[in-house]
Amino acid sequence: MAANFRILVHRNSDNLHLKLMGDFDGTSAFELINVLRNNCVATRKVFVHTSCLKNIYPFGRETFHNHLCRLKNRCIHLIFTGANAGEIAPDPRTEQACLSLIMA
Repeated sequence: MAANFRILVHRNSDNLHLKLMGDFDGTSAFELINVLRNNCVATRKVFVHTSCLKNIYPFGRETFHNHLCRLKNRCIHLIFTGANAGEIAPDPRTEQACLSLIMA
């Protein structure tokens, strides 16, 4: 994991907020997948806030996209926000049907 990468996790009601900070590499992508998998129970929407990301490495983005299938049994609504949302959010046309993806 990038030495400066962190995920702040905040839950309000049935929404989960994940604030990504630092550099997003391959190991950071696995950490994000694990946080999603471990925290999306009883969650309607997951907001992934990207404005505090400094660098998004192509390998990190591809690792995240390629491992979203680990969430396929958990129907979750992912909403990517912030300046880097378009860089990290997967293409909704190519992802699993039960993952709802939005860029805000």
